[in-house]
Amino acid sequence: MDTKTQLNESVKDAMKSGDEVRKRTVRMVLAAVKQAEVDKQAPLEDLAVVALIQKEIKNRREAIEEAKKANRPDLVGENEVEIKVLEVFLPKAMPAEELRSLVQAAIAETGASAPSDMGKVMKIVMPKVAGRAPNDMISSTVKELLTK
Repeated sequence: MDTKTQLNESVKDAMKSGDEVRKRTVRMVLAAVKQAEVDKQAPLEDLAVVALIQKEIKNRREAIEEAKKANRPDLVGENEVEIKVLEVFLPKAMPAEELRSLVQAAIAETGASAPSDMGKVMKIVMPKVAGRAPNDMISSTVKELLTK
């Protein structure tokens, strides 16, 4: 079952069970997916839906940081619950060691030797990772290995 279908089923289940947080959170993601499809004028692929979910999680993590600065524990808790709801829809996370080995192989394949070659390496690594690691984690790993 693709991710978009899982999201729709989750909204239905949340409505039946009365889980307001899950219903609200998944609806927000579905609205973002729908908006992206309207902008693109085509249905999104599963990887694009996963990327949108990752973006929503990132937004909530940033909101947590801001809520901590503003001394708002209520907002921190709310966002943490929403992150847990969204993480269910992500593919199994890639271990850091596996990511490092993929990046090292891509560096060897492209002959990259400096941080300026980061784009070449990212072009090879991104399709292999396929949403199983956050983009910032991938880019920091590539940057770290290229600066050694």
